Amino acid sequence: MIALPACIRLTYPALDYPVLEIDHPSCRARVALHGAHVMEWQPTGHAPVLYCSPEAVLREGKAIRGGIPICWPWFNAHPTDPSKPAHGIARNRFWQLTDSQDGGESVELRFELKSDEKTRAIWDQDFHAIVEIRLGAELHVSLTSRNTSTSAFRETGALHTYLAVNDISDVSVTGLDGAAFLETAGGRRESAVQTGDVRIEGEVDRIYTSASTITMRDGERTIRVHKHGSASTIVWNPGPEKAAKLGDMPAEDFRRFLCIETANAPGAEVTVEPGDRHVLRTRISLG
Repeated sequence: MIALPACIRLTYPALDYPVLEIDHPSCRARVALHGAHVMEWQPTGHAPVLYCSPEAVLREGKAIRGGIPICWPWFNAHPTDPSKPAHGIARNRFWQLTDSQDGGESVELRFELKSDEKTRAIWDQDFHAIVEIRLGAELHVSLTSRNTSTSAFRETGALHTYLAVNDISDVSVTGLDGAAFLETAGGRRESAVQTGDVRIEGEVDRIYTSASTITMRDGERTIRVHKHGSASTIVWNPGPEKAAKLGDMPAEDFRRFLCIETANAPGAEVTVEPGDRHVLRTRISLG
């Protein structure tokens, strides 16, 4: 483990499961090395911005329910082999922490994951993935995927952000008016065009074709999700029936979050040539 600044403490909330706890003048946060996963982020003077389930399972190979899971190099099911893990390999492996800095106004972290025999058994490509996180009054998360193979690869993915809300029934989302979307909740595949604000009534699992900044209003609080390198926006909430079947979240907690994901979904695949890279980035701000 590299040296950590005084504002970062290494903890083990579960056996062999390191999590960085950040206590900085600008914010408090928790970041797991498993998945390079921002679990919690709370800017100073504000309520927590990310939802993380109190029943999340902290175990290698199991994705954390909440925060910002990194879905890569594919989003949702594998395009040709349903036996492969949903949402790819990034969120289910330990990453290497290669840099940590107290930048004064924020804390900066860098994680890396390189292809090896285990990853090639699931995805037969050579890669070097880098996650850079900046935590302060705003939250910045970027995923850089470098192709170290001798042939091009195609990828999808998402920064699967769980935004904390007081009550999902009071939430509205702007920035998607006029955007085409595919509704996949409950196994449906219904295409439509968004009219006006997005309101959540029951299970929602929508893939929007949109590169726009998204604004979520939750009572008196406004959260903005800014995107880069993203042609898709996913809006997801499991609703009461599906939430009751999830084993790592209280059944009523579907009311406490809305996922607004910076993504490239199937249909918006990115081709990365040998020696090239793609950057997927989100910036979350308040007000």
